[in-house]
Amino acid sequence: MNDKRISITLHLLELRRRLMWSAIVILVFTATAFVFHQQILRLLMEPAQGFAQIPNQKPIYTNLTEFIGVAMKVSLLAGLLASLPFILYQIVMFVAPGLTPGERRYLYALLPVSFVAFLTGAAFGYRILFPPAVKFLLTFGDEIATPYIRIGDYTNMMLALLFWMGLIFEIPVVLFFLSKIGVVNSAFLARQRRYAIVIAFVLGAIITPTFDPLNQSLVALPIIVLYEASIWLTKLGGGRRKSSAQDLELDAEER
Repeated sequence: MNDKRISITLHLLELRRRLMWSAIVILVFTATAFVFHQQILRLLMEPAQGFAQIPNQKPIYTNLTEFIGVAMKVSLLAGLLASLPFILYQIVMFVAPGLTPGERRYLYALLPVSFVAFLTGAAFGYRILFPPAVKFLLTFGDEIATPYIRIGDYTNMMLALLFWMGLIFEIPVVLFFLSKIGVVNSAFLARQRRYAIVIAFVLGAIITPTFDPLNQSLVALPIIVLYEASIWLTKLGGGRRKSSAQDLELDAEER
């Protein structure tokens, strides 16, 4: 009983230590991002070429603290993104002792892949999805009303889109890892294809800021493609978990 309490206490101390270091890294990167918040905001507004057609050619803010609030939010999210490799490393190192040797190896290998996948998804949203969506929204009612875009609304929409697209591009990585630990396999994923297609279009309707089918399809189609890629990855990867005896042998070899 005492050994169990000591073990739990050690785990909690390790968790506190990793959380503390993660918070420090996030704080450092957030403070650095705040110094360059104007450059970050200009980068976020670059896809909205339609701003050249509205008054003042830039968004507005309507209360005294709105802009500084936007600057702090953007800096925090930029700090989180820059800290993501370190945070993922801390998570992996914390959960690794509870995994088998084979699972740990896959987790270590997929750590940089997951970060690259998130950045790829965010880049897709930034370059491919967001510009036509903004153009549609800015020109839809321009003959009746003049658009004055609040910078808070714009950045919230942009950041939400980048975040969700980054998560969506993690689908193959997550499903591949789940297949390697025996949770899913390619046959199971293939049987769920019809549901995945429906979910893809539902997510497309939720994530996109517009209601037109074209922009919704720009989200749904990559989800479907990524799901199909996941089926092939799990098929190539085998998707069969090592037996307990094999895991014990590998664990003994590592020790």
